[in-house]
Amino acid sequence: MLRAPVRLTALAILIAGLAAPSVALAHCQVPCGIYGDQLRFEQLLEDTATIAKAQAQLNELLAGGQPTAQSVNQMARWVMTKEEHAGHVQETLQAYFLAQRIKADSPRYVEQLKAAHAVITSAMKCKQSADGTTAETLKEAVFNLYRAYEGKEPDFESHN
Repeated sequence: MLRAPVRLTALAILIAGLAAPSVALAHCQVPCGIYGDQLRFEQLLEDTATIAKAQAQLNELLAGGQPTAQSVNQMARWVMTKEEHAGHVQETLQAYFLAQRIKADSPRYVEQLKAAHAVITSAMKCKQSADGTTAETLKEAVFNLYRAYEGKEPDFESHN
């Protein structure tokens, strides 16, 4: 049985997560050619790093012992941040890669679809968990998508 402060903490986090507005941040679907694939991958990795940081901060706050009003506030903010960035990953995959860039006539189409699905699923698991291994799995899924999409090994200096 959960103690009252822990139940209140969980309730506060749930309420904060439900109250957070949902915003689509991916590029529009006008074929302008302005946005590049490399930047999209870098943004996916930046979102993944933010998710990992949020998960680590949540676990650190919970390890601190008895929750305080300030720690509950911070936990709610970290949960919202984690949710936002995981949603951004999903939106980028759906609105940019799946809707615009991954083409049915590509010789690596099936491989690219499987890799894109793995990224979307990994982002979902990051939303469901505060376990840092989910962010590591997401990062590897982004690298695997890069391999399937670009046909070469990823070379991201700040994210390796």
